[in-house]
Amino acid sequence: MSSCSSCPSQGSCNKNESSCQVQLNTHGTIKKIIGVMSGKGGVGKSTLSVLLAKTLAANGNKVGIMDADITGPSIPRLLHIKEANVQTEGELIYPVETEEGIRVMSVNLLMEDENQPVIWRGPVIAGAVKQFYQDVVWGDLDYLVIDMPPGTGDVALTTMQSIPMTGVVMISTPQDMVSMIVSKAINMTRKMNVPVIGVIENMSYILCPDCSKKIKMFNQEGMDKFLQEMDVELLGELPMTQTVGNLSVTQATEYEEEVQKVLNNTVEKIIKF
Repeated sequence: MSSCSSCPSQGSCNKNESSCQVQLNTHGTIKKIIGVMSGKGGVGKSTLSVLLAKTLAANGNKVGIMDADITGPSIPRLLHIKEANVQTEGELIYPVETEEGIRVMSVNLLMEDENQPVIWRGPVIAGAVKQFYQDVVWGDLDYLVIDMPPGTGDVALTTMQSIPMTGVVMISTPQDMVSMIVSKAINMTRKMNVPVIGVIENMSYILCPDCSKKIKMFNQEGMDKFLQEMDVELLGELPMTQTVGNLSVTQATEYEEEVQKVLNNTVEKIIKF
């Protein structure tokens, strides 16, 4: 059981202390834990986790990323550390640190070949997620960003039950079907008493290379209705750009103005949350 006095969610949580399943990391102090979540895969959740972590770090914060998407880990490749391996000492795990000073934990950092599948059942995966939080020597962090597993299954449930999350940033795309699925994820977080900071609409539009006109492929009325019905804030609309799309290939240090604006706005909300 956790101690409420040292929990990052202190003051924003209404769980009963006697029945709380959170077990705190005792290998440092983590001030805020931010989940990045969606109702389904393929919407850019991992990419946004990395971009938000980089932006937080660029603002002078000590940041870590925990890759809780055990069966689809992509954080090491997005951060260009796929050849690195974590160090262990007994039951303790030491995260890999990037050039920006971001501390990273992912199952791919434990494997010799990143292409090998993780063929584990749900309870084993959930246990690994808990271990990545509890047994990793994160040290003192201002923010720990968690790349959540897609969907609303038992792994996402265990993550929210056992890790004291400050809030969640939801990632969506403009399709009506995705909005419906993300609604399920939002309702899940609310039932678990985890606040939703807001929604980023990824792949919202493309910019014409000649006239810079925004070209939207989907009807935006669905997103407006979704935001109103779910009572959530739109943190920004991210365009499809080569810089973001090639994040795993090229180590970009600057992003398009439209991208940076959304990242800065989201980080500002996270800092104030």
